[in-house]
Parts: sequence; structure tokens; C-alpha cells
Amino acid sequence: MKRKNKLIHPRDQITTIISRIYKRGMTTTSGGNISIIDDNGDIWVTPSAIDKGSLRASDIICVKKDGTIIGDHKPSSEFPFHKAIYEARPDIKSVIHAHPPALVSFSIVRQIPNTNIISQAKHICGPIGYAEYRLPGSEDLGEVIADEFKKGFKAIIMENHGTVLGGSDLTDAFERFEALEFCARTILYGSQIGTPRYLTDAQIDDFEAQATGVLPEMKDAEYPSDEVEKRLEICQIVQRSCQQGLMISSYGTVSMRWNDNDFLITPTGINRWDLDLDDIVQIKDGKREAGKKPSRAAWIHQEIYNRNPEVNSIIMTQSPYLMAFGVTGSYLNVRTIPESWIFLQDIKTLKYGAHFRKNNNSDLVDNCATALIIENDSVIITGDKLLQTFDYLEVAEFSAKSIVLGNSLGEMVPINDNQVEDLRKKFLS
Repeated sequence: MKRKNKLIHPRDQITTIISRIYKRGMTTTSGGNISIIDDNGDIWVTPSAIDKGSLRASDIICVKKDGTIIGDHKPSSEFPFHKAIYEARPDIKSVIHAHPPALVSFSIVRQIPNTNIISQAKHICGPIGYAEYRLPGSEDLGEVIADEFKKGFKAIIMENHGTVLGGSDLTDAFERFEALEFCARTILYGSQIGTPRYLTDAQIDDFEAQATGVLPEMKDAEYPSDEVEKRLEICQIVQRSCQQGLMISSYGTVSMRWNDNDFLITPTGINRWDLDLDDIVQIKDGKREAGKKPSRAAWIHQEIYNRNPEVNSIIMTQSPYLMAFGVTGSYLNVRTIPESWIFLQDIKTLKYGAHFRKNNNSDLVDNCATALIIENDSVIITGDKLLQTFDYLEVAEFSAKSIVLGNSLGEMVPINDNQVEDLRKKFLS
């Protein structure tokens, strides 16, 4: 992923990321800690016992290389294992520790989530280590965690505690943290409606190998006001998707038709939370804006626009409840409430590999449905206006969530055929 934090002070980087983690419900007011080690060997770390929901840059503590503490508070009680990780792994420049609910679920049953649940997660997270329980804040805990990092891991499940992850910078660590929690949630939710199915390493390698083609560059790009307006709309929807938990840092593609079959699309390799107007890629006459790489799914978006003139915006993402159906093969019956069926009708599920360019799957791009799921990969939502398409995504995710949660209560009773026909006559005729 392209980094945008080189000229941002460690204090500000930390407060931005801890705010995201807290607002997304992945840590508590008192829980979790983040650190960055700078080029001088000084460690910047969140304070102990200070509200994570309102942390300010001035609250961040600096522990100098010589052990001197600078700041108004005590450093996090877990500082010893942050320091131990940096000593064990000079390539690690940032550490995140938190208690996100799904990963804590794995830690208390003493299991490691299988990242082969989603195609790109294995490469983002890497292999996952496991640290046995030790007293929080103790030197013993630091030693156990450092030993796991010495084995080459960048992500660790902490027994009966939570998770700790490292990265080449804070953005890298957060992408790994977010992707691992997403995998854990998807497995948990999928287990409530069926049996999660995992990709083989060969399938994942096949996905990586086929997604390397890059469109030729255009010589000159023009940026009229309507084009810039669409860039802004895409950035706003991507940010909203991240905030709503409908997209993660490392995955999510949004596009809008511009003129005829020309369109604007999100790039590959840029953190979704930090996306700005200059990152968006213009695709015109089958060529890409110079110096930029569009999403690797750009060909799917291009073919949908070519073959479906009524589609003017596309969102391709991963959201945990929809992907629960995508990893189990369970049928997502959207006959839950009238709104769901009116907006979505029936959601198709395509086999993994249907999104590979070499397969050129007509079920994917011809007569494109409002919503479809690609097993172990993504959900694709299409529509006219981008806000409408985002609304369809929210409705689909809410429907999936209702079914997953309701499964513990009893068997779902959908709207019946007569009720569906009444809806069809009133709203779709």
C-alpha cells in the first residue's frame, strides 16, 4: 500500500488511528495501545488510563532512547512488550495492540483465524503467531510476544487477551489489524449460518497471478468540473464505507461512469481511509490516467459499463455479514422486509474464479444484477447514482446481518410469493 504518513508527526498518526479503531468498535475507552519508533530510536506511545475516544496529540507520550519519559501522562502499561518487539525486530516501526471482539473470541477459544477465508488477506496479514498467556504489563509478556515476532510473524493472537500487530509503519500495521479482524468476523458470522469454506494457497496464487494486467496510459487527461465532482463523490462514499465498516483499508473499489463508457475508479495500492481526489484514476477510451494504477478489478467495471447502459456506478467491496454468505455458500434470501426485496430482488452467488479476467464470465458482467456475491472474494453492487448504490449496499448488509443474528432465534420466515407479487405490482411495474 502507498503510504501518506511520512510527513505526519507520530503523535498525529497515533491519534488518527486510535480514533478509527475506537469508533469502529474495535477497542474500549481504556483498552488498546499504539506506538511508533522514530528514526532516532525514540518510541511514541499512547498513555495509560486516558480515554481512547477523545485522545489528543498532546496526550501521546515519548519514551526517549535513554529511557527518559516526555509527556503529561504515564506511558501505556503494555509499553514493555512494544519495546521488546522493536528490539527483536528492527524492521518493525509501529505496533498496535487492541481487544477487537472477533479476535478476542479466537483468543479465548485458543484458535488462530485462517486468513485463507478471503483471497487477499493471506498476503496482507502474513502467517499468524500465537503467544501464551502472561500477566498484562509484565516483562514475561514482552518476552513471549518478542519470541513470536522473532519467528517472523507480524500478527499475533494473545491467549485470553487480544491481538498485537506490527508493521513497516502505522498504516501498514493498521491494514493488517483491520484485515485480520475482518477475517475473524467473517468466520464467526459464517459459522452461525453454515460452515466456512477456505481457499487453497493455489487458488490465492492463481488470483494474484491473473490480476497483473495494466491498461495502457493516455497521453493527456482533462479535468472538467463534472469529472472533478465525481472524484469528490467517490472519495466521500469510500470514506463513509470505511466509517460504516463496509470497506477496509486494503480492499474496496468504487467507480462512476463519466462520459459514454469512460469512467473514474479508485486506485490499487492506496489505503482507502486516506483516499483523496488526486488518487482517483480516469479511464478514457480504454486507457488509464498517466502515472496511476486503477483497481485490479477495473476490467470488471469496464465490462459492466459497456454491457449495461443503465448502470452508472459500481461498488465492489467486502462487508462482514454479506461475506458470511460468500464464504459458506449459504443462500441469502432478501425477502426479509419489503425494502430489501424492492431494492435487491434476488442476490446471485458466483463461484470463486468467476471474477478472473481469463474466465470472462458473462454471469458477472451481462445483465448485471443489483447485487451479487463472489464466493470468498467480494460483493458487487450496481446502480444509477452513487449514493443510491451505496444505499443498496447498506440494505444488503443489513439484510444479511438480520438473517445471521436471527438464525439463533429460529428459522427465518420470508415474505411469501403473494406478498412479493404485491410489491412487484406496486413498486416495480
